[in-house]
Amino acid sequence: MLRHHSGLTQTDKGLRRPHLEKETDMTEQATQQAIEITGLQKTYSGAKGAPDKHALRGVDLSIPAGSIFGLLGPNGAGKSTLINILAGLVTKTAGQVRIWGFDQDHNPRQSRAAIGVMPQELNMDPFFSPRGALDVQAGLYGVPKSERRTDEILRLIGLEDKAEAYARTLSGGMRRRLLLGKALVHHPHILVLDEPTAGVDLELRQMLWANVRRLNEQGMTIILTTHYLEEAEQMCDEIAIINHGQVVVRDKTSALLGRLDKKTLVIYPTGDVADLTLPEGVTLDRRADGALAFSYSRSTTTAGEILGVVQAAGVTISDIASEHPDLEDVFLALTSNKAA
Repeated sequence: MLRHHSGLTQTDKGLRRPHLEKETDMTEQATQQAIEITGLQKTYSGAKGAPDKHALRGVDLSIPAGSIFGLLGPNGAGKSTLINILAGLVTKTAGQVRIWGFDQDHNPRQSRAAIGVMPQELNMDPFFSPRGALDVQAGLYGVPKSERRTDEILRLIGLEDKAEAYARTLSGGMRRRLLLGKALVHHPHILVLDEPTAGVDLELRQMLWANVRRLNEQGMTIILTTHYLEEAEQMCDEIAIINHGQVVVRDKTSALLGRLDKKTLVIYPTGDVADLTLPEGVTLDRRADGALAFSYSRSTTTAGEILGVVQAAGVTISDIASEHPDLEDVFLALTSNKAA
């Protein structure tokens, strides 16, 4: 059971970044983009005469500082490769990556210090306690003991009462929270969440998103990958969709939702409705609750035309509703074979 104080509820007790605050004014003030990627390529050599695999094919992408940015795509699209390159775990084949203003090739330590990654896999030493795991992670990043915020992070992720327990005794949800804590030990400016709520219960998901929103309010840039498109729709300011190693679209979330021409007009009649003669391109779905769902293209048909047909047929209408496309519709349209 998650405890209520496990979320970030006090703005004056947010995670501080003491050692990053010592960076130059130029870095703090001139960094308008948290991430700048230009011409990024990654090619894996094929084994035993097999063709090379092009995981990334010239990705250009910039992510604004202070935003919650969604990185979406089907399995095998290149998302994990891109994240691993940002984290310094995979070497790129070509291109340039700048993290918080630091070129990854010329300033690898600074660029790595600016980013924290919460991986999808639950990999951790089962014999470390949460406190020990956080301290070891902080040591790996060179955070001095005087600047470590282990207790703050344990409160943030709701593991204060499990601070000295072996990691192997933690539930799956607790281990996932510990992964979030490990990503925060060096006080990064950018936090990458790779499928953070995959397989977790609703309570943990709500706690995680409450904490992420608060971190973002404190100025942290969040990059999110998720298969739950409704999460991306609710959380993200902007979204990039990657497919076959290329960015196929990048836009404000609201603008993406407005891209599809499809719309549905739902009419609730007071009685049975006989067959209707519909305008060209309009389809009718008779729903189980008796509603009539008319799907149409906004560029060729108007809602008024459909209402005119219904009223001309003598149908008495009790209610009307309009349904707009959601992010799943956009995602499927842009990652279909035709779009690719």
